[in-house]
Amino acid sequence: MKFIHTADWHLGKLVQGVYMTEDQRYVLRQLVETVERERPDAVVIAGDLYDRAIPPTDAVDLLDELFEKIVIELNTPLLAISGNHDSPDRLDFATGIMEARGLHLVGQLKPTFKPVVLRDEHGEVHFHLVPYADPAQVRYTFGDEEIRSHDDAMKAIVTTIQQSKDPAARHVFVGHAFVTPGARPEDNTSQSERPLSIGGAEYVHSEYFKAFHYTALGHLHQAHHVSDETIRYSGSPLKYSISEETHRKGFLVVEIDGAGTVNVDKRELIPLRDMRRVIAPIEEIEQHAVCEDYVFVTLLNDNPVLFPMEKVRAVYPNALHVERKVTVSVGEAAEGTGENTTRREADPVGLFAAFYQEVKGIPLSDDKHKLFAEAYSDVLREEGGAV
Repeated sequence: MKFIHTADWHLGKLVQGVYMTEDQRYVLRQLVETVERERPDAVVIAGDLYDRAIPPTDAVDLLDELFEKIVIELNTPLLAISGNHDSPDRLDFATGIMEARGLHLVGQLKPTFKPVVLRDEHGEVHFHLVPYADPAQVRYTFGDEEIRSHDDAMKAIVTTIQQSKDPAARHVFVGHAFVTPGARPEDNTSQSERPLSIGGAEYVHSEYFKAFHYTALGHLHQAHHVSDETIRYSGSPLKYSISEETHRKGFLVVEIDGAGTVNVDKRELIPLRDMRRVIAPIEEIEQHAVCEDYVFVTLLNDNPVLFPMEKVRAVYPNALHVERKVTVSVGEAAEGTGENTTRREADPVGLFAAFYQEVKGIPLSDDKHKLFAEAYSDVLREEGGAV
């Protein structure tokens, strides 16, 4: 069985006010060309097809264009789930009709799981499509009041799947979560990934997925494996923030033999425009060759530069941000370490604590810290289905 694992397309994405649709079409056509050339048994998208619950028309048109090419023209089954950026209800529309043509979309979490069954010369491969759902949704769906964290939720989901799993088949889990070894914090995220929760409650233990031959994950934008080579994030197809500058974007080609042994081949995508930093004085930048890349410019000039964006865009017409090299001390946001960071990089709770200290002149109490954290978590949960 050979399939493509991709995720986090984020169609309709805005970066610094610029829609990325043209760039997304450019790289995703490369993925489609791979499907046309290599004829895999399926394409798997592990969540976040769109960047928001109500995407712009251009994003919907692009998804329709890509799905029609893969499913109808190339006759390749496509299996996809909703992520925390998608609208589960919208992705669930007309799924029964589309399954007959090979398009399997799962938006809403259900109390029972029916795998998508594909076959090769060695027998059946069961794809378990598990859409993103926050702990409150899983608690309600399963009627289990003990489910409080994302880890609790995933454990309950995997346990349910295990109860009806066919031991004779090979099994692929498709999910959208923040999976780490031991459900502990890991520095695998970027600024373009919306937190699923705060205070450590978003992490999921990787051990739950060892019962599957392969686990195709979405949510984290950097391609990597977790604990085991068979538990993998494909990463996003494009850089969606400057924090992803060093990422090598692409998708994974996965092959599972008759014994369940997995081989993974990462394929890189060539972007229409790169996203990178440029750090130099304005006089040096003005000598650069004209370049279409998306750049975040840090000027090293000691004195203010008159009309900096206009000067930068004369060389880099798609420049997204220009700043002088100035650090902002966040104080309490750095947990008392004395580290300097920018406001954009600070933890939201820590940043609020620093703001409170600055305005009130006293530290944020533990009770108020907890209250803000809970309120912020509620906002994140609402945004997951309504942004």
